[in-house]
Amino acid sequence: MLTRRPIPALAAFVDHLWYVDEPLPPGRDRTLPTGAAQLVVNLAADSLRWYDGERLDKPHSAAGAGLCAVLARPIGVDTADQAATVGLVFRPGGAAAFVDPPVAVLTDPVTGLDELWGRSGATLRERVLSAPTPQARLAVLEQVLLERLVGATGPVRVTGQARAIGSARPADPAHDSALSYAVRALDRGAAVASVVDRLGFSASTFQRRFRAAVGLSPKQFARVRRLQRVLPDATGDDVEWALLAAAHGYADQAHLIHEFRALTGVTPGRYRPRSVDAHNHVPLTDSSNHQLPGRAIMVT
Repeated sequence: MLTRRPIPALAAFVDHLWYVDEPLPPGRDRTLPTGAAQLVVNLAADSLRWYDGERLDKPHSAAGAGLCAVLARPIGVDTADQAATVGLVFRPGGAAAFVDPPVAVLTDPVTGLDELWGRSGATLRERVLSAPTPQARLAVLEQVLLERLVGATGPVRVTGQARAIGSARPADPAHDSALSYAVRALDRGAAVASVVDRLGFSASTFQRRFRAAVGLSPKQFARVRRLQRVLPDATGDDVEWALLAAAHGYADQAHLIHEFRALTGVTPGRYRPRSVDAHNHVPLTDSSNHQLPGRAIMVT
């Protein structure tokens, strides 16, 4: 697995890029909400599959290059689709700079870039596949984002001038200082009401602006990000759940268990991630989360 930070022009919008090319067997995982959108390109096949429904067994698919929306619920994924993939993780609010409708209206877990970007989205996978090396494939993703960011009609050279243009869009949500502050504060565990008071917005204005940019309401985002702070400490047979609940601001152990199940679909006691490095991916089985034969990890 290859990961790296984005070029400076995209640093306000993109957290990191990743590339995987491994022989992975088929299987299905429960993927947990993270509070961030992703752009994913399946290099092995021109499709991205996911599953929803009560048992995460209702199949859906999109084109092989897609935008994975910000969700407050888990979905199922075919891990075989991730054997050869390239993609990037947006910062909260960062995807809004590249999507014409507000990201909050993207209710499907995955939307094909052909639907969002037309021809440029439909040809993205082909452009990525034509690049000769993993690093070059990551660079193609950055190139496409730059083209959309600066409004170019043709290829954009990644020069200092392009970077300067791309980093000077104050109207974009990623450069909105109020929303940036809200994201950071909620990510640290601040109460929504205290953030609203600090910013001086009405509650309805704050809700509307935050949801349009990030894709979740402030409360949903805060819940998901608190879950993300809990997950690294939620494995093993000796977890002190009451202490963990207190450490992360839950009212009590019962509150943590309720929130955990609401956001992941499993109780803390049945949470068995793929590995300590992949705590957002839980193998799906009929009655538990223990590993099945022939399973593979999806990139986060």
